[in-house]
Amino acid sequence: MTHQKMTPIRRIAQAAALAATALALPFVAAPVPVAAQSPFSTAARINDSIVTWYEVEQRALFLEILRTPGDLRAEALEQLVNERLQVQEAGRMGVVATPEAIEAGVAEFAARADLGPQEFLTNIAGEGVAPETFRDFVANGISWRNVVQSRFGGRVRAGLTEADIDEALAFAPQLDASQILLAEIVVPLTPDNQETLRDDLARLMSDLNFDIDTFSEAARRFSAAPTRDQGGLTGWRPLNAVPAPLREDMILLRTGETYGPVSLGPAIAVFQMRGLSEGTFALPPVTSVEYATIPLPARTTEEGAAAAAALRADIDVCDDLYGQRPDAFEITDAALGAIPRDIAMALSTLDAGEISFEVTRNAGATTLAVMLCARTVAEPEGGREAVRQQLFSQRLETYAEGLLEELRADAIISYE
Repeated sequence: MTHQKMTPIRRIAQAAALAATALALPFVAAPVPVAAQSPFSTAARINDSIVTWYEVEQRALFLEILRTPGDLRAEALEQLVNERLQVQEAGRMGVVATPEAIEAGVAEFAARADLGPQEFLTNIAGEGVAPETFRDFVANGISWRNVVQSRFGGRVRAGLTEADIDEALAFAPQLDASQILLAEIVVPLTPDNQETLRDDLARLMSDLNFDIDTFSEAARRFSAAPTRDQGGLTGWRPLNAVPAPLREDMILLRTGETYGPVSLGPAIAVFQMRGLSEGTFALPPVTSVEYATIPLPARTTEEGAAAAAALRADIDVCDDLYGQRPDAFEITDAALGAIPRDIAMALSTLDAGEISFEVTRNAGATTLAVMLCARTVAEPEGGREAVRQQLFSQRLETYAEGLLEELRADAIISYE
């Protein structure tokens, strides 16, 4: 299948990138020549500093390890330009990362891979990234955090109130840390295709890899899911509502990369990554989901369409089913991993009280309406103090972004 398993160092590097506490940097694209001259010629001048093309190529290799989408050389150049400004500010304030802090930062990354620092550096060197490149990346991040903490840490900490924490806890279920946007092609299993469907979809998926327009057209032609009318787009859904085995692989996909085939009970699906959005506050993990299933005639029939419309009109919450359909539904409360995959995928798109008609049974003869009653989420680890730290980081990041914009506005930057 098209989605390939990553080398251990690439998977660990990606996990480290997703979990990193380094402050996010705004990205402004700059023109990058198709071919640079000497690797050590100047790519950009930032006040009294320069960035060389060697540094750009090295950072681009590192970004490739992190599976960063887009024009890696352009993004590498702008990251390095921003970092020059950040380190200049750290030097002005006297808070540049110390050698001890740098080595501790390298060791922290290595520990995520259950490796020692030297073994970790040897692994990334095998991917073409010089140890100095990684050490510079760590050093720049530490220096910038020192700047931001020194300038804004006290102000942000003093401004955080218990009422802020109460509000964050109250609205935590709506503050999803990450959302995922997928496109899907869902094909039901039938006696005629059950022997060949998986192989056929694997070939189709390979042909559609990184081809968004053609994937959308194929979804309109071949998919049996209601999303076919939108070219297979599922809409943004909370990442932690996607079944864990799929979620762990999908976060490693690039935009346009295909994944599958995935068994959904009576159907097989292939997916295409369309976007991954990281929020500013981590949603506590879902521990269980309460949902209702209501069998209806196939929605493609007149009878089934009428039954689906009536269900939408008559039922607002799951408790309404007891009065409206006392003998024609089933309520289940189960851990996310214990829910059938096709039902779990349908539930991931729903808020409480919403109904999906995407799940089928009996080779498509039955539409299994799925209604979300409630999700149970775990309390955040560390309780109120964990929430306080998350809010602190969120607000500090806002100050960091503003400061970087000021530094860029006051700097003399030229691209060679």
